[in-house]
Amino acid sequence: MPECPELHLAGRFINTACGALVFAGGVERSPVGRGPEVPFRSEAYSISAIARGKELRLTLSALDAAVGPPPQDLVFRFGMSGSFRLCPAAELPRHAHLRFLTRESPPRALCFVDPRRFGSWRLGDAWQPERGPCVISEYQAFRENVLKNLDDRAFDKPICEVLLNQKYFNGIGNYLRAEILYRLKIPPFEKARTVLEALQEQEKSKKDPSLTLSKKVKLRQENPDLLELCHTVPTEVITAELLDPEHSDNYAAFKNWLQCYLVPGMSSLRDRNGRTIWFQGEPGPMAPKGQKPRKVSRKESPQLKVEPEAPSPTVTPRASKQRHRTAVKTPKSELKEEEKEEEADGPRKGRGRRKATAASALPEVPLGVRRSRRISARRGEGAAPAV
Repeated sequence: MPECPELHLAGRFINTACGALVFAGGVERSPVGRGPEVPFRSEAYSISAIARGKELRLTLSALDAAVGPPPQDLVFRFGMSGSFRLCPAAELPRHAHLRFLTRESPPRALCFVDPRRFGSWRLGDAWQPERGPCVISEYQAFRENVLKNLDDRAFDKPICEVLLNQKYFNGIGNYLRAEILYRLKIPPFEKARTVLEALQEQEKSKKDPSLTLSKKVKLRQENPDLLELCHTVPTEVITAELLDPEHSDNYAAFKNWLQCYLVPGMSSLRDRNGRTIWFQGEPGPMAPKGQKPRKVSRKESPQLKVEPEAPSPTVTPRASKQRHRTAVKTPKSELKEEEKEEEADGPRKGRGRRKATAASALPEVPLGVRRSRRISARRGEGAAPAV
């Protein structure tokens, strides 16, 4: 799932690639896009972007403000597979759910692409109010928000679960939490309050008036704490552009950067939300009972995959079924957690209704008949069909 580095890099990509482009016309939306129609149309407008945690805001601004419409803001959440791509309008990628067309000839399109359709957008400039300060762009506010609220019951949970709480750790996701805890050698199932209360005492020592600014900086660099790594670790990904939207071949560099997440030899467990946490050593006192840490070998290690740009080649129905059976699936519990975290707009229309209709179309078979059918089927195994 895209985390704060991907959102910030997407914003940088949009501002760099689209800064000199002029867009025109209306905004095109696919029928299955998880967001409203965008009521904006202009003969000439620009697009700019800014990211905050796991959200990204686009602003559409008419070049001639006197005659054009007022600016239109849209706030995006990327879900599990959202991204932005700039491509020729005649060669749109699959799953391009929102498209902004340039005025040039032939036109290009800035597309919001989301294969899994967990991403969404909404109109307006407001960030989601339940999300706390961004770990990257609002570091000091983020730090204060955590340390002043340690009496919240949220911190009774294991630190690995609290790191995904966007009210306090806006922008942190699954791979970042694993990398942060690994670097500090903190067991993932240690109580969050136990880990973070120690930082309150450190905060007091850092305010010692006898320490010069250079000494304070040196102390932070030599002994970074968990909250500082929540800022510096995602910043590493951004600075090195390890997940640059313009260069998908940088995936290899990102994989080499990972020290814990999906790395062979590391252990893994599922937390109480069904999310897999990767770690080294003991899991901690709050580890789920009944689970044993699983250490994955190099052969078994899951592989991160980049969504292909080009449409998939045509396959036969049989080959398609075989591919579907062997594909690695995200656990249902993890999908539910992603949906909850991303505040989805609700269940996809028609799913429950179709299921109910299909069920009602088949009358229930009486229990005695079902039993006799099973017995008959067992007796008739291997027999030639009646003519």
